[in-house]
Amino acid sequence: MIALKYLLIILGIGLFGSAGALVAYDVYVSSQLRRLLRRSIEGTAGGTSAGATSFLPAGHFGPVRWQRALQLTLLAIVPLLISKSIVVVPDGTAGVAVSQFSGVRPGTLYPGVHLVTPLVDHVALYDTREQVYLTAATEGGKNVKELLTLQAREGLNIGIAVAVRYRIDPRRLAYIHANLPEDIGDQVVAPVVASTYRSLAPNYVTREIFAVKREELRSKAADAIQARLESDGILVREVVLRDIKLPEEYAKGLEGLLLKEQESERLGTETEIKQKEVKIAELEAEAQKARDVKQAEAQAQVRVLQAKAESDSMQYTLPLKQKQIEQSKLEAEARKEATLQNAEAAAQAKVIDSRAEIERQRNLADAEANRIRVTADAEANRIRVTAAADSERMKFEAAVLKQNPMLIQKIIAERLSDKLQIIMVPTDGRNFFASDVLRSAFSGVVPSGNADETDQDAPAPARKQAQVLKTK
Repeated sequence: MIALKYLLIILGIGLFGSAGALVAYDVYVSSQLRRLLRRSIEGTAGGTSAGATSFLPAGHFGPVRWQRALQLTLLAIVPLLISKSIVVVPDGTAGVAVSQFSGVRPGTLYPGVHLVTPLVDHVALYDTREQVYLTAATEGGKNVKELLTLQAREGLNIGIAVAVRYRIDPRRLAYIHANLPEDIGDQVVAPVVASTYRSLAPNYVTREIFAVKREELRSKAADAIQARLESDGILVREVVLRDIKLPEEYAKGLEGLLLKEQESERLGTETEIKQKEVKIAELEAEAQKARDVKQAEAQAQVRVLQAKAESDSMQYTLPLKQKQIEQSKLEAEARKEATLQNAEAAAQAKVIDSRAEIERQRNLADAEANRIRVTADAEANRIRVTAAADSERMKFEAAVLKQNPMLIQKIIAERLSDKLQIIMVPTDGRNFFASDVLRSAFSGVVPSGNADETDQDAPAPARKQAQVLKTK
């Protein structure tokens, strides 16, 4: 609806502008025509006039189009009147329609879009949100409307700071607009608050207002303010008594009096505490005495009951003890018999174990003797076999050496070190380790003489034995 209202306003202004532009255009064209006609008349020939008129557009020789401009103007008035009939009430406010003929119309216009009679009705808007009216207890307070002072019963001036939260009742806007001033906070709420507190303050003394009956004063003032303002269509949410300012001299005297009263109350409290402590001690002593007496009586009764119970129990305890003694004797005899039997069984078991051990040792000795015997027989048999084999081998080697005497020299030459170049073997074999073998192999060697002589006189096998062996 707001967009429609603005659109209608723009449309009306546009139509008004079109009408004005049309009239201005016709006037301009007419003035140009008259100027051209004046020039054509003042010219030298009629051809010039005809030529001038031929350049003018057709249809522009008539008068100004006042009728069409009037039509456009009337047409522009319609959307403007329609836009004036649309009223938008914003959030947090409420309105009331006021007629130019009948005054305030009944009913409240709440936030939203409403239709009114254009050029006849207009809408008065009021703020329906909560507002706060403040007073100060002393001069120089910030954001306050008035310095509020009261007179108590003693005639002393007391400054109080009050905060009143209120709002306008939207349902009674017609009454408020018709009967109340525009500045409701200063001209309605402020006088009511001040008069209410000033009428209630003389009923209390200064000390009561400051201390004991402060909440009572605030409650009565709040009820009175709420009742008086509600009749005018103003809803009071809360009345807060923020501060109370006493006269300086009275405040100092009251402070001293309060200190003395506090001291007196403290002493009285301490005295009461001491009296209560004494009474508590007396009560505790009496209670302890009563507890001791009851405890002694209870112990005596317990002892009597214990003695009776012991005397009663002895009648049953003696036979039971005798039976327990007899049972203990029987158990001792049974344990003794079982011990003897266990000892005999253990001795027999030890004898059996010793016999088994002796038999086992004997078997082990026999097995070891048999093993040694078998081992000795096997070793003797091995030695015999080895000796027979060695004897056969030696016989075979002796036979081979007899058949091949040079085999000894070959074996010696193969076993000597490769570092020796020449070996001289004497025929007598005094300093040679193989002399015995050579002597047994060659029985015809000459035992005396040098090497050269031996080689010359000895037979052929001996000479071959004495030859030089060359190895690398």
